[in-house]
Amino acid sequence: MPTPRIAVTGMWSNQIHGLRFDGSAVSTAVLRSIIRAGGEPLTLFAEGARPAIERLEGFDALVVPGGSDVDPRRYGAEPHDATSPADFTAQDDFEAEMMAAACALGIPALAICRGFQLLNVEHGGSLVQDLPHDSVHRNGVHRVSIEPDSALAAALGADELPVSSYHHQSIDRVGKGLRVVGRAPDGVVEAIEQPGAELLAIQWHPEDTAANDPAQHAIFQWVVDRALARQEQEVAA
Repeated sequence: MPTPRIAVTGMWSNQIHGLRFDGSAVSTAVLRSIIRAGGEPLTLFAEGARPAIERLEGFDALVVPGGSDVDPRRYGAEPHDATSPADFTAQDDFEAEMMAAACALGIPALAICRGFQLLNVEHGGSLVQDLPHDSVHRNGVHRVSIEPDSALAAALGADELPVSSYHHQSIDRVGKGLRVVGRAPDGVVEAIEQPGAELLAIQWHPEDTAANDPAQHAIFQWVVDRALARQEQEVAA
């Protein structure tokens, strides 16, 4: 089978080292993690000429990485002083449309940190805009308990694991139709799933340690394996 093509949403930024003007950025660690799992990552960017569902044609999976904060107005709140939305207003719409298109097409998807939070918001959920300054979530390692009957637990082969955490916001109200399948010891939601969709959505950053941690690597392996399975189904059809 051909190497699975994994669409990765890039984030437009006002400043990128080496560029005179603005540009599009995506975590190198995410791209390397996809490659290590056997996939070919290709970056998509905001404001494409075609609808999201057409832009995903020819792709076998979608990854929406971490990044800037979701605009609080999407969940009916005013911005907190600590909230830092994306540099370009099109970013939220772009990634939300990509996740909705992936679900409609039956393309497996992985949403990390910002992607996880945006998924929740798009289902009518809300966010805590600023966690306490001494929170381990801001930059630390903590454990997460996973529901044993979840797709995430099946992908990980475990129902508890340490994770690399780097976020100052978290889920407040859980979106409609979403199931919480992972929590930190302090109760912060760390993983959600959408029944009926091939989707893993997690708050932590598996790319930070995937090179040396089999459990974190397994998250990217799940994306590539599901992409391969989709290719096989299309060939058989």
